[in-house]
Amino acid sequence: MVFSILNKCLLIRLLSLLASTLSLSACLSAATQKIADQEFLTFNVMPAHHRIMNQVRITWEVREDVAHLCGFASRMGREQSYLTPPLGCAFWDILKAECTIVTGPVTSHVAIGHELRHCFEGHYHR
Repeated sequence: MVFSILNKCLLIRLLSLLASTLSLSACLSAATQKIADQEFLTFNVMPAHHRIMNQVRITWEVREDVAHLCGFASRMGREQSYLTPPLGCAFWDILKAECTIVTGPVTSHVAIGHELRHCFEGHYHR
């Protein structure tokens, strides 16, 4: 009985991962491009069996229009993307084990690390 419940949970998790094979995360910051204090805190890494991917091919794309691209991709309204423009975003494809991080030409190690975490853990802060 317990084994059957565990199998169902694993199956449901797998199906939800497949349904979100191609996902996006656009991460926000204040209009002043200030990184939130909680970004500097340590966190507990997800166990490998809970991550969306463990071996990922990463691409880093630098764009002048990062706020527009990431805001549009995450379906932000025009006003929201103006008031709290995204500093970057990550697009991932679980089936291909690929992830693209998008930032502007001026960024930080914290912003890149934040987006990189999305490549492995998906929508971890929702």
